[in-house]
Amino acid sequence: MSSNLDKKRRSYRSYDKSFILEIVKSIERGVPRSHITREHGIAKSVLAVWMRDYGSPAYHSSKQGHLSQQEKRSIVRAIQEGRMTIYEARIAYRVNSTVTITKWIKEIKRENAELVASNLSLMANKAQNQQPDPDTKKALAEALKKLEEAELKVKALNTLIDVAEEQFKISIRKKAGARQS
Repeated sequence: MSSNLDKKRRSYRSYDKSFILEIVKSIERGVPRSHITREHGIAKSVLAVWMRDYGSPAYHSSKQGHLSQQEKRSIVRAIQEGRMTIYEARIAYRVNSTVTITKWIKEIKRENAELVASNLSLMANKAQNQQPDPDTKKALAEALKKLEEAELKVKALNTLIDVAEEQFKISIRKKAGARQS
């Protein structure tokens, strides 16, 4: 039994740090990982660990979130509108996990809820600020009162003309299209 453990232990290789850094730099320069795994016999998982531990900040920032916030919103909108499923989006946009897309959906729903709450409070403030001051309210009430009085006067004058035309058998109102003399 101890001989099996010894064989397993012997299968692990240790690499010099300068070799690791050389491999990491070559990956950062664009050498495909598949080329490195074939050439040096290094497992993909080992390369992933080396890149995580020794990769430059520029490399990590370029790899983190390959989709912009706008692209994520577009994907979420397509899912919500039923144009694609989460699985289809994962495949189409080369996202590692459906959990990631589910997380985007939750984040965007939360952001939308915050935006709605913010907009409602802004609209409420705007409505409160648009209330006329007391002087404006008073002037508006006076103008409405004068309008009602003017409408009553017009109605009274029309009634007076109707009565006069009927009693005196004269045409007082101007006919449409009539020429002025």
